[in-house]
Amino acid sequence: MNFALNDDHILLRDTAQAFLRKEVDLQPLLMPGATVREAGYDRLWPKLVELGWPSLVVPEAYGGLGMSMVDLALIVKECGRFLAPSPLFGTLAGSWALMAAGSEAQKQAWLPVIAEGGATFALAAASREGSYDPVGRTVLAVTQADGVRLDGSSGFVVDATVADHFVVAANHEGRERFFLVDRHAAGMTIEPLAWRDPTRHVAHLHFNATPGEPLEIDAADTWPWIRDRLSLMLAAESAGGLQEVLDDTVEYAKERVAFGRPIGAYQAIKHDLADMLAQSECASTAVLYAAWALSDSPDEARVAAAMAQSYASDAYREATHRSIQIFGAIGFTWEMKNHLYYKRARCNAELLGPPTAHRERLLRALEDRAGGDASTRPDARP
Repeated sequence: MNFALNDDHILLRDTAQAFLRKEVDLQPLLMPGATVREAGYDRLWPKLVELGWPSLVVPEAYGGLGMSMVDLALIVKECGRFLAPSPLFGTLAGSWALMAAGSEAQKQAWLPVIAEGGATFALAAASREGSYDPVGRTVLAVTQADGVRLDGSSGFVVDATVADHFVVAANHEGRERFFLVDRHAAGMTIEPLAWRDPTRHVAHLHFNATPGEPLEIDAADTWPWIRDRLSLMLAAESAGGLQEVLDDTVEYAKERVAFGRPIGAYQAIKHDLADMLAQSECASTAVLYAAWALSDSPDEARVAAAMAQSYASDAYREATHRSIQIFGAIGFTWEMKNHLYYKRARCNAELLGPPTAHRERLLRALEDRAGGDASTRPDARP
């Protein structure tokens, strides 16, 4: 398999990298108490809309660009490199939920709006305990005379504080389904999580007889398809962040002098940097393989997505820890950006379940491939 990028891919990657390097400024976020406004969500998002990034995965039939998952992975990787504060993750997640579970009328109504940047979304599919799976939700949907009403809580919703609409997983009469909920719907409250990572805002959602519009296809049937794409996006973010952490750490190791020599000249530091380089290259390769599989080889998508997320999230988390150690005492301070990457790495490693859960899913997928009936595998949608 050839993992070399073509000229169009390289141009797309380099353009995204140059744009984000210019537009993203992490300096205002380094001290405690940084807010959504200081993170630049309001400033950066309109520029991403101009570039067409919300429309990347929306099919051309609905006004989107319909680009490949490789194209998406390259852009998301650069977003991860610079910790770009924007509701891109939540909006893409909402787009995939609508594409997989929505009726044709719902797709016609919402996907063109997303493609043109007219609305931001977030996907609420986790419990308060952090289990990110629509099956067995703590949100209950009840059909009443005036429509469906939601009660309960959904936890760890990425981009919830800046989303206009939510796709919410809930149990409805014994079925796991997705529901469209407006930000200003009656009975819904948003509880931001104060975990001091201003580059990615996460919140719990609480529902009290909140009206919701059901999507057509059950969440349990569509979740594997959505989850694989979310796994790719997190893996690409992790690979990009890992690359930036490596670059910053190498630069610091060249400049920091101890006992008359740059610390990068010492063998222990060299070994750590070599390990980080190997992890970075392997993570990037796993991401490209998963992106290719999701676009061109559905039979391999489940394995590739699980492999990319489990490896990249582990490698990113380990690299951010190594980097702080190499920076020494200054690496633990607020004024350095090391802590922002460390927090993002920890978030990416847990959001869809820990790496061990993805490796277990990988093993099940390999077992199914070796002896299971392909017609029963839940990863062929839509």
